[in-house]
Amino acid sequence: MSNRRAAAVLAAVVLAALAVAAYALYPALSLAVVGPPSDYERTTVTAYDDGGERLGSVEVRVADDRVKRYAGLSYTENLSADEGMWFVHDDTASRTFVMRGMSFDIDIVFVGANGTVTAIHHAEAPAEGVDGDTLRYGGTGRYVLELPAEWTTRHGVEVGDCLDAAGYETTCAR
Repeated sequence: MSNRRAAAVLAAVVLAALAVAAYALYPALSLAVVGPPSDYERTTVTAYDDGGERLGSVEVRVADDRVKRYAGLSYTENLSADEGMWFVHDDTASRTFVMRGMSFDIDIVFVGANGTVTAIHHAEAPAEGVDGDTLRYGGTGRYVLELPAEWTTRHGVEVGDCLDAAGYETTCAR
């Protein structure tokens, strides 16, 4: 291989690596430069048990792009009793959420495409000096709902129940 061709291949590999790194770092860099998002859409999420009885509802901010999902509740000082964040993904997959920048406990609820609750975690805020990225909570879903701590317990929400989000295709309650 000629030196010129080897240099071209090396340059292409370096450019591809830079593109992948830029894509991966985009949410964190965007938050560092621009700050946290402020233009969230809002909707209502209502919980129903498997018999269709209404368990409760919350008003949520919708995190439907990479920057909003990455920021999550990190820049939020607290949540009122019936407030939360609804994370919207393009597909159903195994996901992991972390407690990055959190200063209060929350419930993390993983939700299938039709609105069925697949996992519930009671996540504690990181202790002082602990990196919230190390506190990891996993589940499978297209949506994830973050709520004030113990909201699911107070309202009797369990795995298998339904979350119906206004404006989304969460049809398990219908």
